[in-house]
Amino acid sequence: MCGIAGLMTTSGAAPPAEPLEKFLAALAHRGPDGQGRYRSGPFAMVQTRLAIIDLETGDQPIYEPGGAALVANGEIYNYRELRDELTGHQFATRSDCEPPLHLWRRDGADFARHLRGMYATAIYDPTAEALVLARDPFGIKPLYYAETGNCLAFASEPRALLEAGIVNRSLSPRPRDELLQLQFSTGIDTPFSGIRRVLPGEILTIGAGRIVSRRRISALPEGPPANWSEAEALERLDAALMDSIEMHQRSDVPYGLFLSGGIDSSVVLSLMARSGQAPVRAYTVGFPGTGVHDEREHARTVAKRVGAEHIEVEVTEQDFWNLLPEIAAAVDDPTADYALLPTYKLAAEAGKDVKVILSGEGGDELFAGYGRYRSTIRPWWLGGRAMRSRGIFDRLGVLRQEPTGWRDGIVAAESTLATPDRSRLQEAQAVDCADWLPNDLLIKLDRCLMAHGVEGRTPFLDPRVAEVAFHLPDELKIRDGRGKYLLRKWLEKHLPEAHPFERKRGFTVPVGEWIGRRGAELGPLIAAQPGVVELCVPERVIKLFRNPDKHQRFAAWTLLFYALWHRRHILGLPSAGDVFETLASTH
Repeated sequence: MCGIAGLMTTSGAAPPAEPLEKFLAALAHRGPDGQGRYRSGPFAMVQTRLAIIDLETGDQPIYEPGGAALVANGEIYNYRELRDELTGHQFATRSDCEPPLHLWRRDGADFARHLRGMYATAIYDPTAEALVLARDPFGIKPLYYAETGNCLAFASEPRALLEAGIVNRSLSPRPRDELLQLQFSTGIDTPFSGIRRVLPGEILTIGAGRIVSRRRISALPEGPPANWSEAEALERLDAALMDSIEMHQRSDVPYGLFLSGGIDSSVVLSLMARSGQAPVRAYTVGFPGTGVHDEREHARTVAKRVGAEHIEVEVTEQDFWNLLPEIAAAVDDPTADYALLPTYKLAAEAGKDVKVILSGEGGDELFAGYGRYRSTIRPWWLGGRAMRSRGIFDRLGVLRQEPTGWRDGIVAAESTLATPDRSRLQEAQAVDCADWLPNDLLIKLDRCLMAHGVEGRTPFLDPRVAEVAFHLPDELKIRDGRGKYLLRKWLEKHLPEAHPFERKRGFTVPVGEWIGRRGAELGPLIAAQPGVVELCVPERVIKLFRNPDKHQRFAAWTLLFYALWHRRHILGLPSAGDVFETLASTH
């Protein structure tokens, strides 16, 4: 796990040193264990390293006999199998990231089709003066680029491109509107003008500082739901899950688990305990003194059942006010997901003990856990409705002008991902996997953990698991009004203490409750922020915060996050203490 960045000039001149050093400074939190530098002709790249596998010889760049060099962010879980396959190749390290370099020499830009893992890689061949950028198909690891008149630059985080002066700090209107209405943005364009995402599964070939070809690997398999019986599907699922968990526990450093009271993390807990590779260290969050459901007791029960060490972490209202400016600074590609707060606090605590955390991200998308799937597949006369049909600020009268194109990215994904052989449920899952998963949930996980020098791993987001989960018959995903039916059946067999078929409350963070308590004080501060003033009617913002209902509280939270994010990443102003001190500061 690392931070990577680089720059290729369009003129053929050697890249200047200053932006490269700024890249390293901006990405230092992603790799506290070392730095690497590379220069050749019109190209240079850097890396900051978080050492997870091959602690002694795995420094980057890594070179192969033909002269190509690689820097990478992520883990290639099938690196042992790839080494066995690459007979006759001479390896210089024991790193999991070296096999992709040899695969590239053998297969060219198709090298990534052999990789099983999470990754963002850069490979440069000085003989051809060609650069190849690749990102894993689920988009677990981030990668961004900017094309200017002088160069193409790339980095693990947009803030590196901003702080190196590659692009100016300015907003792109459509992704900004998506952020306000959806809590994340879709597709290739970030909210920063001129900064784009390497899409999940993309492989870009670059020459003379310009993209010359694109290709893409899909995270999800083709084909309709399979005609499997429940028994056969359970057998296939068990084999895929065990294979994935064994791969995801390949590590030379200690690792743990984020454990909630939900289905997904309980499945991961059971798998880790069953694999028997090490006693599981599980971290659970709670919100004392609030009205939300506390998951700690249930998590404590299932952790005890498998003999796991259980660490409970409290998140308080004071944490919310103190940590939110830090969080907004860390989440440069913004997602206004209130789960940022517990994820950030859990990462800080876990980072004291481990360098790797497994989580249940992806379970809802692959096994159809969200209520919106059940609504989507119903006909309209039975209450069915389109995915994400209502925006956060719809009908609140807060914005100066109602956004009009904020659903365009969702509509484009729906059109692209709808195929004749996919069920309506599969189409809805594919849309979520295209944008919601990489641009909300996985950004949240990546930025919150990397801020504390911790790597996040997601065993559900594995090609073998996806091959089974996505092909499950619809009735093995949703049954009797509940999603994740087959996953619940699996958990009922392997960890019945998790009570997978009991009605459970969804995971909730009491941000609305906390904002409501101090809304009268907070509203005027939010209304005065430059990023808010240009979009919203100030007196309506103040009213929104004064006494918000459930819908209004989520809008208030989104506006609070946006104000802090805009202040840090567009205005370039540092945090000045807690939320109130930061918003009151003029510098």
